[in-house]
Order: sequence, then structure tokens, then C-alpha cells
Amino acid sequence: MSNDTGAVVCVTGGSGCIGSWLVHLLLDRGYTVHATVRDIKDEKETKHLEALGGAESGRLRLFQIDLLDYLSITSAVKGCAGVFHLASPCIVDRKELLDPAIKGTENVLTAAKEAGVKRVVVTSSVSAITPSPKWPADVVKGEDCWTDVEYCKQIGLWYPLSKTFAEQTAWEFSKEKGLDVVVVNPGTVMGPVIPPTLNASMMMLLRLLQGCTETYKDFFMGSVHFKDVALAHILVYESPSATGRHMCVEAISHYGDFVAKVAELYPEYNVPCIPRDTQPGLLRAKDASKKLMDLGLQFIPMEQIIKDAVESLKSRGLIIS
Repeated sequence: MSNDTGAVVCVTGGSGCIGSWLVHLLLDRGYTVHATVRDIKDEKETKHLEALGGAESGRLRLFQIDLLDYLSITSAVKGCAGVFHLASPCIVDRKELLDPAIKGTENVLTAAKEAGVKRVVVTSSVSAITPSPKWPADVVKGEDCWTDVEYCKQIGLWYPLSKTFAEQTAWEFSKEKGLDVVVVNPGTVMGPVIPPTLNASMMMLLRLLQGCTETYKDFFMGSVHFKDVALAHILVYESPSATGRHMCVEAISHYGDFVAKVAELYPEYNVPCIPRDTQPGLLRAKDASKKLMDLGLQFIPMEQIIKDAVESLKSRGLIIS
């Protein structure tokens, strides 16, 4: 795909932290965007989108959808050249997590196929890559690594299961129906928050600054800036050579590395001291996201990601300067 200024694209989950950044950058590039929300009457989902540059020109249209209501999705996708499927539940209940993630992905892809969409970019996660305890200890985890489904079932890790099953659904649909699908697998996504609510990664940082000692040993693979994740989506959409999965982290690192950097940058907060090697089965790597780097993405480093994220928390009064 090349950048077709004025082309119409759909962003499901457009009101979320990543979705808002993606809508913002797409509008900046001249796209017309169909952004979906869960409740179009809720200003917490709509007001920040309507305030984005380009929205006032009529290039932003908001649609209320339910991932399990196929007809609501078709109205948002109609007339679009591309679809960015970000919408996904992030809750702990098994049924409420898995069903919308899997069936919702199938519904969005079906609507895209019927509408003649050229390419669909699916937002997966590193949670579809890890936990993967059987992965060879001497091999860096990457796009060819998948989360161990049976392991997650045994200990009740429903979020990684939902991301893994949803992504597998996308690949199966692409193969069977001939729809052009590419996938982005972001890590722990942080930075300046556009919507009024925080995502899970920003909440993790907030708890860390408040002294939380959780280690996230099964989930953390590295941090990435909101802007870089949005850019990654656009790059894989616009680049004809982009295929398959795309790991999206500034580097593979341990949660202990992240905590140590937060403590170094912000000694005034109650950041706990935890071991650096919090994930003994995870090999560190600077170029884990080489596929995106080869497409031209220059990742914002961890230090700047943390600074931007903390400043965003301060601006909301969630932590004291």
C-alpha cells in the first residue's frame, strides 16, 4: 500500500490509547478515518478524538460498534480501503475476554472482505509470543515464537490466550478467504496519553511509582512508545513488502531493566528495588523489531518512553511533581 492522501480507513478501538494515537497520525497524513467506539454518547470516548487536528474538517467519522454485532461493524468498514483492527477487550473474565476477541476479529475480517478492503492490520501483542516456557533458552524470542496455549490454560492466563486465539483466527481467515492481513505485536505501550483513561501499561507504571513490587515475569518483553506503535501500524499498511507478524518493542528487556531505569530517572518516588534478571528465560536483544526497523521505524529509547509517560501521569495529577 502506498499513502493515498484522502483514502478512507477504519480504526476499530479508535478511542483507546493506541487507537487515539493512530487516528491522530492518520489524520496528520491526510487520511479520512472511520474510528469506532463502544458508546458514541460517552464523551470520554469521543471528545478527545474530535479535538484532534483534522477532525474538524470532516475527515473523522465516529461509529458505535459491538464486536459481536456484525451489522454494526459493516457500517464502519463500508467504503474503506484499509482497516486497522485494534478493538479488543482487556478484562479478566474468561468468557467476556475470549468471545469478543475471537469472534470480534472474525466479524471485522468478514466485514472487511465483503467491503473489498485491500489490507487489514491486526493489533496483536507480545502476549501472543510469550509466555512460551518451552522456547529454546539460547534463542531470542521473535515473530516465529508463539504463546504456549496449554500453559496459559493451566494457570488461567486469559489475556494472553485471547490475544493468541484472536491472532490465530486472523491468520486462518487470511489463508482461507484470501484477505491481505498483516499483524503488529506491541510490547508494554506507554507515553503521552491522549484519552482521559489509562491503558494497562500506564497503570503498571503508575503502580510501580507508588511502590508496587509485581514482577510481570510472564508478560514483559520490553517497552514501546505510543507514537511508535501507531507508526508501526501505518508502515505495515503502506508498505507492500510488509508481511506476517511484526514484533514492536524498542528492545527486548527484562522488567527488572525497566524498573531500574525508572528508579534511576525518578529517585524521588517509591520505586521498589527488584532483581534485574526477573525473567531468566528471556534473552535481551536490541534489534528484536528488525522487521519494523527495516521498514524505517526508528524506535524511541526506553529512557524517553519513561520520561514521556511520567510527564503524562504528572499532567493528570496522578502523581505529584
